[in-house]
Amino acid sequence: MRVVIAEDLFLLREGLIRLLEAYGFEVAAATDNGADFLAAVRKGGCDVAVVDVRLPPTFTDEGLRAALTARAEFPGLPVLVVSQYVEQLYARELLADGAGAVGYLLKDRVLDGAQFTDAVTRVARGGTAMDPEVIARLLARNAAPEGPVGRLSPREREVLELMAEGRSNAAIAARLVVTERAVAKHTASIFTKLGLQPSDDDNRRVLAVLAHLGR
Repeated sequence: MRVVIAEDLFLLREGLIRLLEAYGFEVAAATDNGADFLAAVRKGGCDVAVVDVRLPPTFTDEGLRAALTARAEFPGLPVLVVSQYVEQLYARELLADGAGAVGYLLKDRVLDGAQFTDAVTRVARGGTAMDPEVIARLLARNAAPEGPVGRLSPREREVLELMAEGRSNAAIAARLVVTERAVAKHTASIFTKLGLQPSDDDNRRVLAVLAHLGR
């Protein structure tokens, strides 16, 4: 699996290269700015991109803008954003097309190599890997009392957060220490309140929820 990296900090960039290669990935390119990242993607052969949010020259949002440009030029390109910051606007833009193959992790919450490389693999295969804090920020934005998310019960919000992280009903049940039947009832209610079509396909329902949060 070929990875293109965009990370401006030398030590972290080299660390990502070594970590990914140790887990069997091939690093096709490792860049420190958005322009070089886009050039590497355009060369082809990229299975997944790992991108920091803040890159030179302004260190604001160059990485995310480069990722959005890459997704526009190569629809469905898997992109995993890794950052210290939650940029809600761009997170919503990445999620809004409902195509999947996206992730957003916070650097200080990645605890080990297996967790990170699992996220890279999941995104590369068309799934999602969303940090709970990112989901919480998006939920907060949509949580006005008159809005659909605002009508969810506290337990339904818990289930929604876990669902948006990509967890199955079984995994949610284990996390909340309830039965799968109880989780199924909550998810059915969530989809009804959000105006989404129910689905038994874990990935499809995650995409539906994330697309809703990205609006």
